[in-house]
Amino acid sequence: MKTLQKKIFITGKIKTLTGLHIGGHNTHLDIGGVDSFVIRNPKNDEPYLPGSSLKGKVRSLLEQSYGTFGDANMKEVKHGPIDDPKHPITRLFGSVKGRNKDSQKNIPARIIVRDGSILSEDSDNTDLPYTEVKTEIIVDRITAAASPRQIERVPADSEFKLDIVLNIWSDSSDFQELPEAQIVQMLFNGMRLIEGDYLGGNGSRGSGQIKIGIEEIKERDNTFYQNMEAGNNTHYQDSAHQIPEDLKIWA
Repeated sequence: MKTLQKKIFITGKIKTLTGLHIGGHNTHLDIGGVDSFVIRNPKNDEPYLPGSSLKGKVRSLLEQSYGTFGDANMKEVKHGPIDDPKHPITRLFGSVKGRNKDSQKNIPARIIVRDGSILSEDSDNTDLPYTEVKTEIIVDRITAAASPRQIERVPADSEFKLDIVLNIWSDSSDFQELPEAQIVQMLFNGMRLIEGDYLGGNGSRGSGQIKIGIEEIKERDNTFYQNMEAGNNTHYQDSAHQIPEDLKIWA
């Protein structure tokens, strides 16, 4: 059986370089109001960055980079996560039972991406608390009639918390482990890919350009969790993995 060796904790910030739209529920619609809202924390009404959005986008871009974005089956192209249990992306992001032919076992994800709370404090100089309203015009290509729509976005220069955990497990006969260095490098490559792409919706229309800044990389090995006692305040260990220069936190 696989055994946990350590947890690697990667923390930092995500900065919006252009407006960011990750859709939420439209709980109420006003005539002439916003057509598409951003997702917000119901407790404090602050926008946040869903970990599922960041994780899914990184996986999708890595699959494109590896040339495995969707697979062809009976002349149908299926776009979605690859399920080859031997592929590095599957072994990093996991796979659901029964979706691959080679194995009927679940492949657990090694990566945890937590929701990122907004770090920006200025909520008074925006159209809505912490957000702006962008008006876009849809033009009918037949009649040339213009229909405006309003989209809520977190404005440029906003910052969100980055919090990622990587689980490093031991190898076993029924579980192929990825080398630790490969796991970390794949994550770094995914971060670079998303910086060259976009996050959220409306990316082809200018939204969603981001910058990722890693502040620190810490570790805790399995002995900490096995021997932890009440009141144990053991600090995290410094990681041997270095933050790449292009992904370091900004001043």
